Amino acid sequence: MQNNPRIVFMGTPEFAVPSLKNLVDNQFNIVGVITAPDKPKGRGKQLGMSPVKEYAQSAGLNILQPTNLKDPAFLEELKSLKADLQVIVAFRMLPEVVWSMPPMGSFNLHASLLPLYRGAAPINRAIINGEKETGITTFILKHEIDTGGILFQEKEPIRDDDDVGSLYQRLMTKGADLVVKTVQAISQGDYEVTPQKEPKIEKHAPKIFKEDCKIDWNQSAEVVRNFIRGLSPYPAAWTRIEGKMLKIYQSTILSRSSHQKPGELITDNKSYIHIQTGDRLLQIDELQLEGKKRMNTEDFLRGYSIKEMKVSS
Repeated sequence: MQNNPRIVFMGTPEFAVPSLKNLVDNQFNIVGVITAPDKPKGRGKQLGMSPVKEYAQSAGLNILQPTNLKDPAFLEELKSLKADLQVIVAFRMLPEVVWSMPPMGSFNLHASLLPLYRGAAPINRAIINGEKETGITTFILKHEIDTGGILFQEKEPIRDDDDVGSLYQRLMTKGADLVVKTVQAISQGDYEVTPQKEPKIEKHAPKIFKEDCKIDWNQSAEVVRNFIRGLSPYPAAWTRIEGKMLKIYQSTILSRSSHQKPGELITDNKSYIHIQTGDRLLQIDELQLEGKKRMNTEDFLRGYSIKEMKVSS
């Protein structure tokens, strides 16, 4: 086998950066980094680099930013790199002509214990569904998304106080170590590929859109709180109050209920906001009203007086 294979790395967001950095720090031979084209960012709409490009540039790596992965010019350039192995972390779907190119194959890092939570939002969906455990998986790419043979997996508990932000950070770090472990195993020919078995209960992780983030106050307090955790800090669960969008980032379940109907609100307009769910009251701890900054409830109520005692989804 190839002790120091020529590697092409593909990734775009922050989640992929530690994996690439780990490979560089372990002195693997990164012959190319493929990432998304620069995009307009901020109010000035100036072109901004992806997190992966920022790191790759600082490390002096060869960067490719194709707009079309089937473009013949790009494919020729990719071929000229003569990669033995391709490593994919948080990138878009690849055509077969790309993932089948290197002789040692292409593998992907996914933030779930496959075959559970195939799709674009595995971390969000696991928390939303109240899971107590998730993990990371490296697997060989094939036609159907997230279905290839498993190389390695590691479990990670989901704590009761986790939101997407905290779990994302742990999986990002753990994933970077698993990428290095996987490359080492493939380089030494010391690995097995385990076919994915279809789970008894299918759990999917489709992409999340704004409309998916509306809170249904008829659900139980536990379901609503998990929903909020699973969308915090981004894209954020939301409801409406007095005609304005209210994003909610943190909440606490109270042991008591009230005589209010689901969605009705109790506040002293000084220190607390409680909202009735399908069973118990939910205390809102951190929120952001349309046009304002994210803040805790007490700070919010210093500058805003709630008159309408009902929220709506």
